[in-house]
Amino acid sequence: MKQKERVLVIIPAYNEAENIVKVVNHMKKQAPQYDYLIVNDGSTDNTLKLCRQEKFHYLDLPINMGIGGAVQAGYIYAYKNDYDIAVQIDGDGQHDITYLDRLIEPLVSKEADVVIGSRFLEKEGFQSSAGRRMGIMILSRLIWIVTGRKIMDVTSGYRAVNRMFIEIYSKDYPMDYPEPEAIVSAIMHLGRVREVPVQMRAREGGTSSITFKKSIYYMIKVTLAILLCRISYGIRRGRREDI
Repeated sequence: MKQKERVLVIIPAYNEAENIVKVVNHMKKQAPQYDYLIVNDGSTDNTLKLCRQEKFHYLDLPINMGIGGAVQAGYIYAYKNDYDIAVQIDGDGQHDITYLDRLIEPLVSKEADVVIGSRFLEKEGFQSSAGRRMGIMILSRLIWIVTGRKIMDVTSGYRAVNRMFIEIYSKDYPMDYPEPEAIVSAIMHLGRVREVPVQMRAREGGTSSITFKKSIYYMIKVTLAILLCRISYGIRRGRREDI
């Protein structure tokens, strides 16, 4: 793809020593025209050592901030360094960088502000477990109820945003399990949110940090966060209209 926009790929990584070298080398091979930044989120394994050893581009957070804090650090970097488009991919190898051009195309053509790579539009590739798909469906319905927008893959961490949302997310980004709440925030900011079909893979190595107990907490926390986000923006809008 030929475009003038500067693109940064943000790769949050917490204890991804088994995956990070493969992820970055895959990107260097498939999309060498784009910049990348690993955000090492206070890893306790060899993630940081490998970043240094391989001379990767990385930002080292001194403590574990969680996925939201790591991604926001990437957005702050993108904003301060004048990138036009920022892309999020996971550090576990699930996101195929060959879909990157497809992901950013609606941003380059000015047809969208936020683009989500969805595994559920064409239902190809890794589809996650039945339990997680059920949770995603529930959150998708909740977002539709509170915003009027139907988003299929609300937990996808494979997404891209334009300069406007680089700035917005650099200043305010959900901290804990942020993906669904960030969608609501984008819609409340009147952003044009679009999904494009992508294929994802199962985690290549290591283990997911989301256990069964954390999944229950995730659903409760995210549900409340979505409702509070919607209420908060409704109050702010009401105040502006009263002025």
